[in-house]
Amino acid sequence: MDLSPTLKLAIDLIRRQSVTPDDAGCQELMMSRLAPLGFAGENLRFGETDNLWARKGSEGPVLAFAGHTDVVPTGPEKNWAHPPFDPVIRDGYLYGRGAADMKGSLAAFVTACERFVAKNPEHRGSIALLITSDEEGPAQDGTVKVVDTLEKRNEKIDWCLIGEPSSTHQVGDIIKNGRRGSLHGYLTVQGVQGHVAYPHLAENPVHLAAPALDALANEFWDNGNDFFPPTTFQITKIEAGTGSNVIPGELLVHFNFRYCTENTAESLEERVVAILDRHKLKYDLQWHLSGRPFLTDRGALVTATQNAIRRVTGRETELSTSGGTSDGRFIAPTGAQVVELGPLNATIHKVDECVKAEDLDTLSEIYEQVLVELLG
Repeated sequence: MDLSPTLKLAIDLIRRQSVTPDDAGCQELMMSRLAPLGFAGENLRFGETDNLWARKGSEGPVLAFAGHTDVVPTGPEKNWAHPPFDPVIRDGYLYGRGAADMKGSLAAFVTACERFVAKNPEHRGSIALLITSDEEGPAQDGTVKVVDTLEKRNEKIDWCLIGEPSSTHQVGDIIKNGRRGSLHGYLTVQGVQGHVAYPHLAENPVHLAAPALDALANEFWDNGNDFFPPTTFQITKIEAGTGSNVIPGELLVHFNFRYCTENTAESLEERVVAILDRHKLKYDLQWHLSGRPFLTDRGALVTATQNAIRRVTGRETELSTSGGTSDGRFIAPTGAQVVELGPLNATIHKVDECVKAEDLDTLSEIYEQVLVELLG
């Protein structure tokens, strides 16, 4: 099969087994294509995470493409129709771990830049790529550290296009112009361990906590707003017990909020504490804020992306803030306009992850058109 440059590069990237936080040479491969275009590459390694900041130009405005080379584990390879790191094109689809999330987008970034620079060698402003190998994992030594480095030297991103798989039915039908915040709670409810035959000598933390957990699960948090769906609360883990005849001495509960701008992390924490205290529990509660909500309502980047999708595909796109969070949560607070545009997300993190092969070429054309709209 005569493969396009975008497909060839996507296949080369998928072959590298870059399970978080291993980059497995993906960034080096990308840089080998970007350097001849005039990009200066900077390798920023924090802990076990490899990060790449590649920039062409020294003046503003700066349009950055952002993404990650790391992928989630494959699970048992015997469940895959083809080995997950041995990509194959079958019936018009490219199969392999990372095909959709998000090595296809990375390949499209590079080939879009290649064509744009060839046609516009004296383009205005700067083009940059911010690539990490720690997005699917803890996300502690990746984009957040690169952004901090850039901020300390007052190097600003004006527009950031993240290649996360945003599309639902057709490439470009949805772009993410924001994300909800993510707040984790780790609750330990204290009881008194004892024999099940002598419950009057014990205090069962499961029984004590059940009404409070029910209250949390049924609490009305907010209605959402014009940009965000309502805040949601979900219990993700419950653990207690040491044996069939033992009343447990403590209960562990993990939960998560995906919250909109109608609440803050602080207001949610206060409301949870009030509910737990109302039920007179003895407890310890720890919090971890993964990211605050962010929104790029309107502006040059949203307009350019919508125009690019319309010009390449003829489609009108829908703005959305649904789904999980992304590394945009680290970039948006710097003042950058942020959108996410990538391939279909139907198979991400699944067995037999795949993307329609022609969609990657379409995506590359859209990225190139965004460059034309903003820097041409």
